[in-house]
Amino acid sequence: MTNSTVTSPAQGSTAGSLIRTPPGVGSLGGIGLVLAGTVSVQFGSALAALLFPRVGALGVVSLRATLAALLLLLVCRPRLRGHSRTDWAVAGAFGVALGGMNILFYQAIDRIPLGPAVTLEVLGPLLLSVVAARRVLSLLWAGLALAGVVLLGGGGFAGLDLAGAGFALGAGAMWAAYIIFNARAGARFPRLDGLAVAMAVAAMMTLPLGIGSAGGALLQPDVLALGFAIAVLSSGLPYALELLALRRLPAATFAVLMSLAPALAALAGLLVLGQRLSGPACAAIALVVAASAGAVRTGLRTGVRTGRSARWRARASTASRATSTHTPHHPARP
Repeated sequence: MTNSTVTSPAQGSTAGSLIRTPPGVGSLGGIGLVLAGTVSVQFGSALAALLFPRVGALGVVSLRATLAALLLLLVCRPRLRGHSRTDWAVAGAFGVALGGMNILFYQAIDRIPLGPAVTLEVLGPLLLSVVAARRVLSLLWAGLALAGVVLLGGGGFAGLDLAGAGFALGAGAMWAAYIIFNARAGARFPRLDGLAVAMAVAAMMTLPLGIGSAGGALLQPDVLALGFAIAVLSSGLPYALELLALRRLPAATFAVLMSLAPALAALAGLLVLGQRLSGPACAAIALVVAASAGAVRTGLRTGVRTGRSARWRARASTASRATSTHTPHHPARP
């Protein structure tokens, strides 16, 4: 599972002009920050799996969401006044997507290895990128990802748990919804206020499930300590590292690096949980990583061309108005 942070367009343009750094050491540092944040998320998920025998998947996700919400509310101190009903509806939907994504993902890694779970989950954002790009080349990336999934199911999962795979795919769908509502909340709330409110909604959504599943075991000191570590590794630290990375890297580089999540998840599963994957499973993960990176690059190129076309049309319109103003005796051409 990965995290992403979105600022409002106004904030992004201003911040970008103030904190943009030249390529070189800053770029290398930004790459390191992105990789560190992704590693933190995946190792946080691996640590969460170690806690499953104590409090179950629902108990762990409730600890993570609740402690992460407390951290974000304490650090961000979001302003609660001055927002419309639509703003709160967007934040609520963002929180439901966030909570649902975590619930389904933790149910998945309780049943299948971490690397394949993230590989299936990343199909949600990948499909969103393909649909948004609307280019023929995007079909190539979709086919490459499909080949990876077929390979993963045919040779990568010995004794595939269909429920676990279904939960991972459901988490991917919620991840796509998370991306959409993250962007909308970022446009309506300053800084990370929308994310803090959404995490509070996710906590209220998951905490009753966790209490019903694990009861008083959630309050054991060692469980709370591990839960806090999971919240920091999976939420707090990655958000901070991603914000720092976005100050040093172009969006295209950042997005492609985030596509490495399945491979890093497989590494975390191996080192922390002892989950060894077969050759076909590793090849399947590589195919999905390549498809994800390709889809991201295609979408970004489409966005750049669209932006250039819009700017050209704007300049042409301005020139037309200027010509009409300075030569009033010559009517404008249709």
